[in-house]
Amino acid sequence: MPFEFSKIPCTFSQPEHTPPMHMKTTFFLTLILFFFSCLVFARQQEPVTPNASPEAKALLELIYSISGNHTLSGQHNFPISRDRNSQFAAEYIGKTPVVWSQDFGFAQEGDKDSYLSRPAIVEEAIRQHKLGSIITLCWHAVPPTAVEPITFQPLPGADSMALTSVQGKLPEKQFQDILTPGTKLYKQWIAQVDEIARFLKQLQEAHVPVLWRPYHEMNGDWFWWGGRYQGQYTTERLYRQIFDRMVKHHKLNNLIWMWSVDRPSQPGREFKNYYPGNKHLDIVSLDVYGSDFNPTYYTDLKALAQGKPLALGEVGVPPTLEVLETQHDWTFYVIWSGMASLTPRAQYDSYIKNPRVLFKEDSTYASLITPLREVAGLPPVNLKQEADFSGTWVFNPYESKMQNAGLSGVFYKMNIIQVDDKLAMESFMQVEWTEDEIRKQLIMGDGSDMKSTMFNAPRVQNANWSSDKDILTIQSKVTFNAGGNAREVTGEEVWKLERKGNRLFIEQTVNSFRGLSKSTLVYDKE
Repeated sequence: MPFEFSKIPCTFSQPEHTPPMHMKTTFFLTLILFFFSCLVFARQQEPVTPNASPEAKALLELIYSISGNHTLSGQHNFPISRDRNSQFAAEYIGKTPVVWSQDFGFAQEGDKDSYLSRPAIVEEAIRQHKLGSIITLCWHAVPPTAVEPITFQPLPGADSMALTSVQGKLPEKQFQDILTPGTKLYKQWIAQVDEIARFLKQLQEAHVPVLWRPYHEMNGDWFWWGGRYQGQYTTERLYRQIFDRMVKHHKLNNLIWMWSVDRPSQPGREFKNYYPGNKHLDIVSLDVYGSDFNPTYYTDLKALAQGKPLALGEVGVPPTLEVLETQHDWTFYVIWSGMASLTPRAQYDSYIKNPRVLFKEDSTYASLITPLREVAGLPPVNLKQEADFSGTWVFNPYESKMQNAGLSGVFYKMNIIQVDDKLAMESFMQVEWTEDEIRKQLIMGDGSDMKSTMFNAPRVQNANWSSDKDILTIQSKVTFNAGGNAREVTGEEVWKLERKGNRLFIEQTVNSFRGLSKSTLVYDKE
């Protein structure tokens, strides 16, 4: 989206009296500096890639817009799994992570990191983009001393001069050759990078912007590309080399470049030793495991970034809301594959209740991503999904809130079959003095009268769906006749699903001769 001066949130008023000449000069110099700073800020928000695609520009603008205000949730997926890890996280958390993360792989067929999954990864990235996800990709790059597939760690007895794993250290001469045009290893490096660029081009042609995170954790020495900061042949130079190959040679303009480091846990891993300069990155990202959100990491990165957005490229457990209160510029986090359940549910629940952390179902996120979807020619994100109450539901007394009553009269289990707007229910109520009571009922969701009895008194119910068919409201009236005096008891139940359809909430209101009572009944899907 082009920068418009009309959108600058500043105004200047005409002074009532003509100021002296030196005041005029000061005023105009201030005005010039103001507009110059606005231009610098606007250019800083532009992707570092020349002629960046409209989608890439819109994505980076989104990232800038949330910095300091919101943190996007994210989940990594193993190459072979498409979005299985994200699906698990959504079911476990109760909401869907915004950022869909993937890796281009390196391993043999059948392995979770198989490099043969790349065509499927591209297909899934396009699908996720259309569904409203933000796409981020990394690559456990193959060392130029090997050809795909390789292993993650060196095998026992492996030749140290012919590294065939992602982890491991190359001899200094081989690393120099990778950075020296014309050498055998440089040509092999070119071939490997060009292969990845081929898939990124497919995403470019599909108008999918990508948060691209090459050579991640580069300040560590566990990957073949990392840990080199002294002399002429450095990790930082390798990063700039892949940047030039993809941007200048392949003309990839859909990439938002993420520079990625790990925690500086020992001397030599200081962030500044690996920083390629602001002309080669859009986002500064940190990988954190063990919940080690040391505030010095945050402040050091923020100072180094000079206004560039900050992100958590990989985490085992994401930062708590308490951490985000002081480290509020983390724009998103990505939980690594297989680690979604390491985070306590209480922490996820705190995210869901707080507007800072955003998921795909949140209206704030739908609003934030609308400009990107408009640029991409996609419709707004659909937040509403029709409810399906089918299944076996078990009463959760710990989450339920009862008013003026105990568990008497509450169904401890319900079997429900939903067909269109109708619900066939079999409900079980515990009775202390005899066998459990079983009730069967057909609920018509079209608003028509449903007649039955309750405590031998006539009852009339009406059920109606919301316009989005995500909420069912059941109203009832029971007429009791005591000594020739008719007394009415009215009630309302509002049914809605949460936790990706795995938890049923029934907001119950009863107005009787005993007064008004409100309860929340919670059922978990069995």
